[in-house]
Amino acid sequence: MSVYRLLFICFASVTVAVAAGADPTPATRDAAQKTQGTAEDPSITFNSVHVDGPYVAMTFDDGPSATLTPKLLDLLAAHHIKATFFVIGENVAEHPEIVARAAREGHEIGNHSWSHPNFGKMSDQGVRSQLQRTDDAIKSSTGQRPMLMRPPYGSITAREKHWIHDEFGYQIILWDVDPYDWKRPGPAVVRNRILKETQPGSIVLSHDIHPGTIEAMPSTLDALQAKGFKFVTVSELIRMAMPNAPTQTVPSPSPSLAPSPPSSPSR
Repeated sequence: MSVYRLLFICFASVTVAVAAGADPTPATRDAAQKTQGTAEDPSITFNSVHVDGPYVAMTFDDGPSATLTPKLLDLLAAHHIKATFFVIGENVAEHPEIVARAAREGHEIGNHSWSHPNFGKMSDQGVRSQLQRTDDAIKSSTGQRPMLMRPPYGSITAREKHWIHDEFGYQIILWDVDPYDWKRPGPAVVRNRILKETQPGSIVLSHDIHPGTIEAMPSTLDALQAKGFKFVTVSELIRMAMPNAPTQTVPSPSPSLAPSPPSSPSR
């Protein structure tokens, strides 16, 4: 009996030792990978910026629109505000003069893909083609290539972020203020949501392809200015980042990332 007991104790000791050196469970591995990805993202991905001052970046996606974007540019010029436009390549190819005007007036132009597909579900080559075609169209219309990229729907994998950054030099720009203007809730709702959520360092998402958004902007910009906010481009905001700023947690794509209605100028 003592021999069997000795064998049992040895077997138990070996089992414990193997368990201690084993890989974590899938759930633990996933958590570790997520933690590591978040720690690496701030130099590549931004949804807001830790700044010392009341600075915010207004961003407009999916244009240019032949009728709405020029109205927005007129409004921004009247307010002496610089914004960032994340443009769709096929719209740039159709209206290069609008993008050229935006760049000429000091606004920043970013890459938002050629036709607004879901990058997270595409092959590397498919994503690369979407970005390169849009990069070329922006450079053709403005004389400069973009340095920022916003993935359609905010959908992008951690691996895609890194190879896109390595190949194109892009910083990946998301947001922390979303008025859900793509749902067309009306100008007052769009304005109130932006005013409620915006804080220093915010990157505000909206779309210059929806009439309600353009209608909301005059009172929205007036109210933000009345609160003391100052407007800069996304790249300017990033350059204002405080040293040793706390890590910004990148949010998961929100429900607002659904495709635009079929009647909109872009997908």
